[in-house]
Amino acid sequence: MASHSGRDGPDRHEAPRILILRLSAIGDVVMASGLLPALRSRWPNAHVTWMVEPAALPLLAPNPRLDELIVWPRSEWRQLWRERRFITLAQRVLALRRTLRDGRFDLVLDLQGLLKSALWSWLSGAPRRICLIGREGSHWLATERVIPPPQGPSKRMGNEYRHLARHLGAAEETFLPDLAIAASARDAAREALRAAGIDAHGRPYAVLCPFTTRAQKHWFEDRWAALAQRLLEAGWSPVLLGGPGDREAANRIAAGLPGLVNLVGRLQLDGSTAAISEAALLIGVDTGLTHMGSALNIPTVALFGATCPYLDPMAPRSRVLYEKLACSPCRRNPTCDGRFDCMRALDVDRVMKEALRVAALPV
Repeated sequence: MASHSGRDGPDRHEAPRILILRLSAIGDVVMASGLLPALRSRWPNAHVTWMVEPAALPLLAPNPRLDELIVWPRSEWRQLWRERRFITLAQRVLALRRTLRDGRFDLVLDLQGLLKSALWSWLSGAPRRICLIGREGSHWLATERVIPPPQGPSKRMGNEYRHLARHLGAAEETFLPDLAIAASARDAAREALRAAGIDAHGRPYAVLCPFTTRAQKHWFEDRWAALAQRLLEAGWSPVLLGGPGDREAANRIAAGLPGLVNLVGRLQLDGSTAAISEAALLIGVDTGLTHMGSALNIPTVALFGATCPYLDPMAPRSRVLYEKLACSPCRRNPTCDGRFDCMRALDVDRVMKEALRVAALPV
């Protein structure tokens, strides 16, 4: 088992078996991916496993720094519960518990810090179980709790995961976002772009990521349409990306703009990652696709308001636009009666000016 004292303590062996628990939230999986090179630098011969829900699986599956993936099909289990198929559900739970036990993990890193992840950490039977931050009483099922110090006004992208890497003895510079892209995903993205009349090696394209799960994190549809028109006039081909559930909103934004390419719902997550990796620019709200832009060092402008996950993207060609109001960040409890004043303060001129600035920065 790895020493509990992190950097200062000796290791009992140099090939620990490590389980990472970051089950959901695509943006957090992106930000936590920097732990992979950090762990590899600390323990080059470690066996590293990541447990994840299916939605984020495409982000991790191609990564050569992962030895194994364990998938928790949470939505399938919920369906079994709704159908009152309790025996089948119990069998699935016990089978996943056996998989975890068979992994013989020395160290579990619970990055989610919620009860659902803490239960799997505890069921693994690992002798050292670290809970990051710890909510819902999850830290009581861990052997160790890590709470990052206050960040002050300049929050850094993935700061809590960076702190955990340091706690484990990894050097600061080894924590780098680590998104691997399979050749098949690149081919799918290029084909979709070509079919839409875009050649990634000809006229540059700018990815727009307007969609999130919460209305208070959105920018306004008319502003996205106006921004797309400005990008067209500046020589970019604007491309909308999002998931199947975003199609209706995407169609409204794209209406009347023949130069705006709408790929929303047409690419899998890994295909969207590939499309972002070859873009000349990305503009988006607080969503996983926007965080990918910074992680892949694509010129990125992030529009934050009700949430502010970070102010420093830790990427030289990324900028955050955030209007700090007395009520912000309100997170899940907006008080502005649906006006979303923090996002309304970000007008098209300001966003376009910042886009031109980051796009001109050297690689």
